[in-house]
Amino acid sequence: MLSLPCFAQSPNALTIAPPEKTVAKIGAEAEVKVKLDLREGYHCNSNKPSDEYLIPLKLTWNAGALESPEVQYPAPRSEKYSFSDKPLSVYTGSFELLTRFKVPSSAVAGQVMLTGKLRYQACTDRMCLSPKTLDVTVPVDLIK
Repeated sequence: MLSLPCFAQSPNALTIAPPEKTVAKIGAEAEVKVKLDLREGYHCNSNKPSDEYLIPLKLTWNAGALESPEVQYPAPRSEKYSFSDKPLSVYTGSFELLTRFKVPSSAVAGQVMLTGKLRYQACTDRMCLSPKTLDVTVPVDLIK
């Protein structure tokens, strides 16, 4: 019997929850929440990691109908792992990223799709998975 090597795919350690309905008034500011969940036993570096060689969690938005995105990250946890000499700045469990957008007064009422990318690297206390970039899409209803 011929034996073939088996290559395991890396598990999807981080998931993005389906977006909540977002309604924004034309000429005002809109808040968009992106809810994330890391599987138990995993962590990812915060947006400001402890060392410059570590890969930060980063949400970036593509240019679109809304302007000047300002992403707010939650406060990270400081955790010590066996592989590190010092505590790391990480996220674990469930957390959310908040982005504030400006809705231009010239915007047209209706639905727009915000698109972006979320880059991160998930790790356990024994190994790190390859860095990943996930697509983020959030529908926003613009009203007068």
